[in-house]
Amino acid sequence: MEFIKKAENTAEQNSEKSREIVKQVLADIEARGEDAVRELAKKFDGWEGDFILSDEKLKRITSTLTQREKDDIKFAYDQVYSFAVAQRNSLQDFEVESLPGVRLGQKIKPMEVAGCYIPGGRYAHICSAVMSVATAKAAGVPFVIACSPPRGESIDPAVAYALELSGADAILEMGGIQAIATMAYGLFTGKPANLLCGPGNSFVAEAKAMLASSGLCGIDIFAGPTETAIIADKDADPATIAIDLVSQAEHGLDSPAWLFTDSREVAEKVNELMPIIINQHPTPDVPGTSWRDYGEIILCDSKEELCKVSDDYAPEHLQVIASDLEWWLENLQCYGSLFMGEGSTVSHGDKCSGTNHILPTKKAAKYSGGLNVHKFLKITTYQELDEEASKSVGAVASRLCRMEGMEGHARSCDWRLEKYFPNEKWDFTVYKHKL
Repeated sequence: MEFIKKAENTAEQNSEKSREIVKQVLADIEARGEDAVRELAKKFDGWEGDFILSDEKLKRITSTLTQREKDDIKFAYDQVYSFAVAQRNSLQDFEVESLPGVRLGQKIKPMEVAGCYIPGGRYAHICSAVMSVATAKAAGVPFVIACSPPRGESIDPAVAYALELSGADAILEMGGIQAIATMAYGLFTGKPANLLCGPGNSFVAEAKAMLASSGLCGIDIFAGPTETAIIADKDADPATIAIDLVSQAEHGLDSPAWLFTDSREVAEKVNELMPIIINQHPTPDVPGTSWRDYGEIILCDSKEELCKVSDDYAPEHLQVIASDLEWWLENLQCYGSLFMGEGSTVSHGDKCSGTNHILPTKKAAKYSGGLNVHKFLKITTYQELDEEASKSVGAVASRLCRMEGMEGHARSCDWRLEKYFPNEKWDFTVYKHKL
């Protein structure tokens, strides 16, 4: 493995800087509640109005959209929602009789409240609104709160339309750490979120992680900043690779973009093209900074080594521009979402192809997939044993309890065996002579 270009910075270094700030802000909001949120909104967004978007204001700002814009948002919604419904249908309630008299079952229950964060700083993240809220609604969540930072006098009109179309029950014009805490604590709505989801900058991601670690709520994944990687062989087009890397590096100043290849010629050509394509970008400082600080090109000896390197990086987005796509699909293990072949750019999935674009970063793809309908569902189980079943299961359970040294557990099994089968002989002493 050889670095043709190595990153000058790491995402973890940024996280360390962010954590202390997030910790202090969350402590202030926990202590002072809505007053602290109002102060933060005024400080960071210049916002002093109501946070909950009214029906009247929603109608007014969305009326500025053209029918073509609404139709395009509807297309994205239809693709994402239909895929989420298919995911929901892949998981079913069921019941089995594992032994005579032993009834075991599974129930799928949606979360009661979901909190969806939609970024809104540099860009209007219309599709993030669809990805989070529509997926929660496909899962059956009855109350969905959405927060997005205001851009001037309101949140972006297209984002507002996407949230309304996707079924958000409460839309808050609010961003940053305070939005994440607001949804977690149920401020302004009275409905604390069971689960927080959505991408964001390093502060938003750290706030989600801290609130989840406190046990206050669950989160989808550690999502942000954006990462992208491309695996390319000798036949891949260097211009396509460079254009796609720059397309994702524009997310922010700290968005890693990586190329893994077994072709020195491709590696060197992409390295040559990157500054040219960056300089043609409308805001070259953003992808330029990301590429300088976080971009990498790694040259490998074989397909197997490429897989190993990619799985170690566990990228959020992974494109494969190489031959034998089915081999890569079978052998790659750790990624947020996979884009196979030159025709499948990450931008398709980011916007409207149908899979979710809220995906794991910082190697979380080693243990988690991206946001999906199942994240909003609780898989609960139940059981019912009749007396005869208690005889077959109870004696074994009792002995296992004692193997573990848990005498109280064992006696709860023993009690039923002697109560239900008083004429049987058992190799234990229980409560029957004392109760």
